Amino acid sequence: MRKPLLVTTSLVLGLAIAAWAVYRPDQAIRVAAGVAAHHVCSMTYVGHQDPDTIYRELVTPMIGSLPAKWLTVHVDRERQAVAVDGLVSTLATATFTPGYGCRLDLPGNTAWVADTHVAPDIDDGFAAAGLVATDKPTVAAAMERVFAEHRGDAPKAVKAVVIVKDGKVVAERYAQGYGIRSKLISFSVAKSFTNALLGMLALDGKVDPKQPLGALEWQTPGDPRAAITIEDLMRMQSGLAAEEAESAFSPVAQMEFLHADMAGFAAAQPAKEAPGKTFEYTSADTVLLDRMLGQRIGGGAAGVRAFARQRLFAPLHMGDVTMEYDGQGTFIGSTYVYATARDYARLGLLYLNDGKAPDGSRLLPEGWVAWSRTSALGAPYGAGFWTNDGPSDVAQMRVEGGFPKDGFFASGTMGQRIYIVPSEHLVITRFGYSAPPTYGIEDDVRLIKAAIAAYR
Repeated sequence: MRKPLLVTTSLVLGLAIAAWAVYRPDQAIRVAAGVAAHHVCSMTYVGHQDPDTIYRELVTPMIGSLPAKWLTVHVDRERQAVAVDGLVSTLATATFTPGYGCRLDLPGNTAWVADTHVAPDIDDGFAAAGLVATDKPTVAAAMERVFAEHRGDAPKAVKAVVIVKDGKVVAERYAQGYGIRSKLISFSVAKSFTNALLGMLALDGKVDPKQPLGALEWQTPGDPRAAITIEDLMRMQSGLAAEEAESAFSPVAQMEFLHADMAGFAAAQPAKEAPGKTFEYTSADTVLLDRMLGQRIGGGAAGVRAFARQRLFAPLHMGDVTMEYDGQGTFIGSTYVYATARDYARLGLLYLNDGKAPDGSRLLPEGWVAWSRTSALGAPYGAGFWTNDGPSDVAQMRVEGGFPKDGFFASGTMGQRIYIVPSEHLVITRFGYSAPPTYGIEDDVRLIKAAIAAYR
């Protein structure tokens, strides 16, 4: 009489084991701990912000309030490290290295050599030494709307807004504790930095977007991934099964927080369809590009850092920009750059000015910007930038709200954005920790509309 019970128990146990193997809640909590350790480390030692505030405003919304209560963060100022404990043990540790930002301590990490050189700020007339307040009441009102918090609504936590018209800062505002020199996390705005680095390599004749990526992992005869081109990866149409979702179970979350070799993990993902057929946004595509550009530049992380400083940051008069790298020295150009709001605007000006530096020298190939901001496959996305030119509903909504058709923007989760409007000679940067699903973009579009009207 006990056999049915034993069978049922075995079945339930088998299903439970299978569910554990598929969903791996242990990995999910490790991902959450990795998010906490990395972000608190970076914004403490790179951004110079209060770790408790960062955990509350940035980390908790990302991992959820319940996991946030289970985790305990320890900031070691002497070692410049952050450890995150679970209920019984340490789940993740991140360590800061001068010049390279923070990196999770994972098996397979290569050693770093600290670089304490700090690039000086350049007084190029781009902005006044002090805060530039707007003298336009309509712009001030729109800016207030961007920053304003309302009881009962999801938090915006906007930290910085800078408006640049005709190459000059005409208005800016910062949250308490932030200012002109505050470094802000890019999240996926970093993808536009990857676009710039690839553009410079294309100018040098070292990259052709039409060519296959050529990943070593895809060279087995018959591997469909061998057909994936650099352009496919830039336009997020690789066909790789590398879903990016706001979930600890997604491949991209595991890539970023559980693996020292992010690009190796990305390259190991199978193809679910032929490249060039479907738009699917995934940071795995960008990390593969970053590994390739690192190989073309040479010199590992130090080589990429030097190349970016000499060829991109210095000509744009950007100050001390921090780029982070995975355990193998690949630039995490999908997610992790740290710069001031003014310096992000300087990158925006590069694209506003068709790839030319302030002195008129060409940093990106002629036509590169137009190609980068042109959408494909009906998606509101070009090659590292979101666009307004296509047929998508969200692009149409932005245009109808006052963000012109020729506008495009770099965008990262929680509302990190560089808006570029060539027809109006306008760049607006906006950074913060805003809530989904829109991360405050409606207020941003109203600000764009107000700025266009006020500064014509």
